[in-house]
Amino acid sequence: MEALYLTIPIATVIAFFFLWLFVTAIKKGQFEDIEAPKYRIFFEDDLPSDREKGQK
Repeated sequence: MEALYLTIPIATVIAFFFLWLFVTAIKKGQFEDIEAPKYRIFFEDDLPSDREKGQK
């Protein structure tokens, strides 16, 4: 029973710490756009023109 007097407060502090981390991540925008990066691979960058290819 004495172990519960120690483990419950420690578990509560750890839970509030992770809740604080989660709220901080939300406020900083970590979860704003999770869909776009997986589609970004399909869009090609601008291809160099023929004139630029000839200069190299």
